[in-house]
Amino acid sequence: MNIRKTTRLLVPSICKRYHNRSHGSGTCVITPSDEKKDLPMNFNIRCLIPLLTVVTLAITVGATLQTSAPVIPSWKAHDMSRKRPPVVIPGTSALPVSAPSDAVVLFDGKDLRNWRNEDREDPKWIVRNGYMESVKDSGYLQTEQSFGDIQLHIEWMTPTPPEGTGQDRGNSGVFLMGLYEVQVLDSYKNITYADGQAAAIYGQYPPMANVSLPPGEWQSYDIVFRRPRFNQNGTLLQPGRLTVFHNGVLVQDAVDLWGPTAWLQHEPYKAHPDQLPLSLQDHGNPVRYRNIWVRKLTERPENGPDNTQDRSILALPDSSLDCYVGRYRATDREFTIIRKESRLEADINGNTFLELVPHSKTEFSLRWTAGTLIFKLDKENNPLGAIFSMGGKNYIFEQYSE
Repeated sequence: MNIRKTTRLLVPSICKRYHNRSHGSGTCVITPSDEKKDLPMNFNIRCLIPLLTVVTLAITVGATLQTSAPVIPSWKAHDMSRKRPPVVIPGTSALPVSAPSDAVVLFDGKDLRNWRNEDREDPKWIVRNGYMESVKDSGYLQTEQSFGDIQLHIEWMTPTPPEGTGQDRGNSGVFLMGLYEVQVLDSYKNITYADGQAAAIYGQYPPMANVSLPPGEWQSYDIVFRRPRFNQNGTLLQPGRLTVFHNGVLVQDAVDLWGPTAWLQHEPYKAHPDQLPLSLQDHGNPVRYRNIWVRKLTERPENGPDNTQDRSILALPDSSLDCYVGRYRATDREFTIIRKESRLEADINGNTFLELVPHSKTEFSLRWTAGTLIFKLDKENNPLGAIFSMGGKNYIFEQYSE
């Protein structure tokens, strides 16, 4: 949306309408021929109120409509002058890494039963000696199962002896949802563009470090992927996000994806399903993979109950609150209750006062913590003591005064 052009089109019609309805002659009238002239001396600023409202709306709508547009990067893709990351020698790691109990094992070194080719047919990649190997012109591999937010562990090896240079040396890729690539490449003493080397988000983000091992050695990626979020109309709400550890070293730190990764161009986001297959690239080089497993991540942290609405709150007058004020003591601890304006606060841990919420004359809860105080009252409704419950434990206190 061209906001400048929109403003120039809106100014004449709004000011004319506002002028004719409200002010009579001699007040703000701006015609198309006046657009580039200075405002007249008798210009009334009130005529701009409708204009500002509409222009603000236009800007807001324009921003909303452009939400799913790709972010304009500061670097063009594959620029050889882009600074390459420093070389970091990783610590010794014990590969293969066994899968945790809740993982979905995608490849255990035995067969490709969890994989299909791009036509959803049996793949032609080779399986032997506990690994799978890409076969030239056999096409990408795709998982049978679809995934959204995941933690992915994958181990890979580039060919030895190495052949080719740059992007022609040990090239493959791990595609989250089949769209967002973490580059696989032999980047050991092999010069290429920074956003295309091993562990790069291809064409977008170079890794923060080059942690590549020599060809013929097993390497690992540990990836945390959060898928992009779209609304029902297909507008992007939140970009995809990737975190990558290469050989145990953090190289991508929760970076926001500009859109699907691509060669030679930046693709805008297009709405897609919440779950799609994971893909491995055939780039013509015999790259090997083994020990591939994923953990499905929850979409969002689980929301707890609305603590402001889960129970009724009793409004107690200040005079009633005052009777709870004082010091309470147990065998090995004590706490103090004070009144602060029209609420009670308890110093439970010795240095922090926490708000108490009354549900009855005897029962109070902590405002932000799952804890309760049950008071024992005498015949005049004065506290004799209290039972404080939190974290599965009960503490019995008696009120005392010095």
